[in-house]
Amino acid sequence: MRFLTRSLLALFLTALTFGLLAYAGYVTVSSVQERAAQADRPSGARERAFNVQVMSFEPGDVTPILSAFGEVRARRTLELRAPTGGRVIELADGFEDGARVRDGQLLLRLDPADARSARDMALSDMARAEAELREATRALDLAAEDVSAAEAQFELRERALERRRDLADRGVGTETQIEEAELALSSARQSLVSRRQAMAQAEARRDQAETARDRQRLSVEEAERRLRDTELFADFGGILSDVAVVEGGLISANERLGNVIDPDSLEVAFRISTAQYLRLLDAEGELIEAQAQVLLEVSGTEIVSPARLTRVGAGTSDGQSGRLIFATIEAPRGFRPGDFVTVRTDEPALEGVALLPASAVDAAGRVLVVGDDNRLETHPVDVLRRQGDNVIVRASADLAGRDVVRETGPMLGAGILVNPQRADSARASEDGFETPEMVRLDPERRAELIARIEGNTQMPEQVRARLIAQLEQDEVPAETLERLEAGPRGG
Repeated sequence: MRFLTRSLLALFLTALTFGLLAYAGYVTVSSVQERAAQADRPSGARERAFNVQVMSFEPGDVTPILSAFGEVRARRTLELRAPTGGRVIELADGFEDGARVRDGQLLLRLDPADARSARDMALSDMARAEAELREATRALDLAAEDVSAAEAQFELRERALERRRDLADRGVGTETQIEEAELALSSARQSLVSRRQAMAQAEARRDQAETARDRQRLSVEEAERRLRDTELFADFGGILSDVAVVEGGLISANERLGNVIDPDSLEVAFRISTAQYLRLLDAEGELIEAQAQVLLEVSGTEIVSPARLTRVGAGTSDGQSGRLIFATIEAPRGFRPGDFVTVRTDEPALEGVALLPASAVDAAGRVLVVGDDNRLETHPVDVLRRQGDNVIVRASADLAGRDVVRETGPMLGAGILVNPQRADSARASEDGFETPEMVRLDPERRAELIARIEGNTQMPEQVRARLIAQLEQDEVPAETLERLEAGPRGG
């Protein structure tokens, strides 16, 4: 039985081998015949047509967008310095970096013992000076009364002398009586002079007492000011930064303790070239009050705020070129000083130009245009601006309305046959600067989005805080809203 099985298997393998050999022979003969048939056919070359994306060249008015990078700065900063030295005995709650303070809030208090003692001593000296002034005033009043009495006595002696002389003229009086009256009058005059000298001395004493009182009042005010300087208050509300003081520490006069930054008063400083700066000037040579946008990208999400160009730097620093421009941020929520942001602003509009992809213009400043027979032609253009992946060009009038190749390459050139394919014309301005669409949220949707962000534990804390701050505004960019709704919902 085993011999029969092996015989049948050998017979099967032999038949299979002969079948494969026959098939191989058939394939070989067919290939030789096909090649011979192709050799007998007449050969004809076929031109290749390349598929290209084209767009219509439509000249019009285009507003160039100036884009630059800048740094957010605080327009209002308070530097906290100790007006006097001493030991810190009290610090405000939350006196630390990033804490928010109120306008007029007590920030720290120094040990007031020495200042209070100096104030009390100044008040004591002030009381003594006032007592001295009162005494000098009373002495002056008494001296004035003495002068009045001496003047009355002098007048009385003067009238007595006149009576004596009148009697002597009548033959009643004697020369001795007249001499006695003259001596009494001279004594009264001398007494009056003495009283006037005493009054002058009293007036000088009163003036000196007033001067001493005024000087002592200045000493009291200075002592009270030193006592007030033991307490440091915030001149305006803001956020603390660079805090360098601890409770119980000794500080010296004018020592720097930290800064208070107003987070609602921010600006962006960005540098542009001189050529770009000249395009932002008006006819009088002043900076135009153009609107701008400030963008801060955080983990794929942009915080956008409108801004306004305000001023130009007075000069250029060593090693720098161009001009430093400042723009005030109108909605600073979510921004912090030191942020590296992008600033975009509109330049004056250009007339008779077109916006093309940068890939449509070669290094020689030419574009490829599709002719009537679908063959490419070269046409020179003048590149005026570059905006991201796009360029603003100006060309001759005969190029208007013709199809321009969106992307040139080494395989494309004049005379090449192409198969034009029209793309969406909206892509030509894909990287153009446009005002983002803003969406007004209702309270329920805003609360839902904020809760979703707060529940996302994988998002960094800084990003979460900035997104929440942006959602708390009245209007939110539609792009940001779409990213949030498309993102994870928490966890």
